[in-house]
Amino acid sequence: MRRFGEAPEPGRIYTRRTGVYALLPRGGQLLLTLQERPEPDLQLPGGGIDPGESPVAALHREVMEETGWRIAEPLRVGAFRRYAYMPEYDLWAEKICLIYLAHPVRPLGEPTEPHHTALWMDVDLAAEMLGNEGDQYFAGLLLG
Repeated sequence: MRRFGEAPEPGRIYTRRTGVYALLPRGGQLLLTLQERPEPDLQLPGGGIDPGESPVAALHREVMEETGWRIAEPLRVGAFRRYAYMPEYDLWAEKICLIYLAHPVRPLGEPTEPHHTALWMDVDLAAEMLGNEGDQYFAGLLLG
């Protein structure tokens, strides 16, 4: 599996955390989430899979929590690994990121995840501005 970002630090213990993330294109733009805390980070909507939850169910839940949007027809298009500190969990993680392409259907309300804001951004700009190299890479694939 391809790795993006920093290599793991020798001697540091990482907890494996599998998550699902959505590419949500519409009309040349991507639906993204801005996580404002602990510091601003532009992200593909998504997050961790809860115990007993399927990846697709987690994707629907995470997109709803972080954007307020309902999605349809998710299709897994790839995966990557990255190593990162997750301050909200005080955890060094080996993040396994499963990437799905899905259709944004309609907004059902505001994001329910604290400190998240949904926003639309041109795909080419998103491919430059997303907060990690893996997200940037997969957004860039939409440019053809």
